[in-house]
Amino acid sequence: MLKSTLPYFNEPEGEQLPVGLPQVIDAHVHIFPDWIFSAVHKWFDQHAWKIRYRLSSEEIVRFLLNRGVSHVVALQYAHKPGIARQLNEHMVEISQEFEGQVTGMATVFPGEQDASQILQEAFDNGLRGLKLHAHVQCFDPNDSSLAPVFDCCQENGMPVVMHVSREPKSEAYNCDPYQICSAEKLERVLKNYPDLKVCVPHLGVDEFHSYRKLIEKYDTLWLDTAMAIADYFQLKQTVSLDDYRSDRIIYGSDFPNIPYAWDRELKRIAEMGLTQKLLDQILYKNSIEFFNI
Repeated sequence: MLKSTLPYFNEPEGEQLPVGLPQVIDAHVHIFPDWIFSAVHKWFDQHAWKIRYRLSSEEIVRFLLNRGVSHVVALQYAHKPGIARQLNEHMVEISQEFEGQVTGMATVFPGEQDASQILQEAFDNGLRGLKLHAHVQCFDPNDSSLAPVFDCCQENGMPVVMHVSREPKSEAYNCDPYQICSAEKLERVLKNYPDLKVCVPHLGVDEFHSYRKLIEKYDTLWLDTAMAIADYFQLKQTVSLDDYRSDRIIYGSDFPNIPYAWDRELKRIAEMGLTQKLLDQILYKNSIEFFNI
């Protein structure tokens, strides 16, 4: 799905949240040190889309807060062994700078030495969960190397945001997401770790139906909306949020790594005709529950 020819939109953006929306927590925002962001921008330029917002970590948080977002959940991932501690330290700094407005998530590289110890240190320093990305980190969620990491999260009562859906796929990854990712594999994790809270981004694209069924079956699984309702990718299925279990869908933007306006998906949510209860759940209440904000 990912190609360097994907479009870039010069669409106008709002100065504030769309009219009619309640409180908004953005539960999918990427934070990295500048040297990592430079590499991310280069990769996207070559293999995906042109990133519209090229900002520092502090600028990212201020951008969203100044436009009415009440709270930011900041995500990161280590793309190789040996850098997780440095990334976690950066995340701790951002979380402390914006105390009460940012929930920072830790990272480890699955299989690296002392991964569970690195993660425990991050929790002890105030980070509030774990972000993993199977496409970038090339792991199968059922691999035994993840057991100590999942154990650490479960023992500490910390949630995991884990990109284990098959799309968006790119030949530029060092592994084939279709070989290592699936709703079936994720279900094994849910069965093996019954107290582990998991959120799968992008509504589980492209296995929408399978993930919709999983959140009906498991109270420990949530899905976020990031880029799945932007009408950006050519999807085979139309996504309608009122078809999902309402207490298990979380709004997230994927900001700043997007090719369109920051409020594109919020405008679409505002136009969906959702009930006030459903808007409240998707835009902030479900995030409060999942991330214990």
